[in-house]
Amino acid sequence: MAENEIPGGAARPDAAADPQAQAPRLSIVAQYVKDLSFENPRAPMGMQANERPEIQIKVDSRGRQMEAERFEVELIINVEAKAGGEPLFVCELTYGGLFLIANVPQDAVQPVLMIECPRLLFPFARRVIADATRDGGFPPLMIDPIDFVALYRRRVAEAQAQAQAGAGNTPAGMPPAGNA
Repeated sequence: MAENEIPGGAARPDAAADPQAQAPRLSIVAQYVKDLSFENPRAPMGMQANERPEIQIKVDSRGRQMEAERFEVELIINVEAKAGGEPLFVCELTYGGLFLIANVPQDAVQPVLMIECPRLLFPFARRVIADATRDGGFPPLMIDPIDFVALYRRRVAEAQAQAQAGAGNTPAGMPPAGNA
């Protein structure tokens, strides 16, 4: 049997032609709490509030390239709970992940960073928030799933609107700021 044949007489595929070798890859290398803050300014009186608190949750994400195929993504979650206009608690979390992204077309890297990576980090960040609120003396806050596609689309639309607004104020022949 020849070296480049497999049983049955078929030729062994070349590594470069192997679809697995060129398949897009997204792997979590590490994940971590980068920053966590929990404030309970009215303890212990705030924990005895009988009214349902008003809870505001703000979510953001950032991504940056660390090395050729390694990217850091941060999922930022800020939670503020109030009852009767008074703060009950504030929880701020920056949850990070280091990702390996390989064989992804350049125009698809940004959506992967801002949609898929935060989606993978979210369940772990959600657990950190739930534990922090429980450890602060409140019922665990279970954040509803987040639509990272809608968040990404809103960001793209805002960036396009800013670029268009900036293009109208640019002197003739000059590129808009940020496009140089």
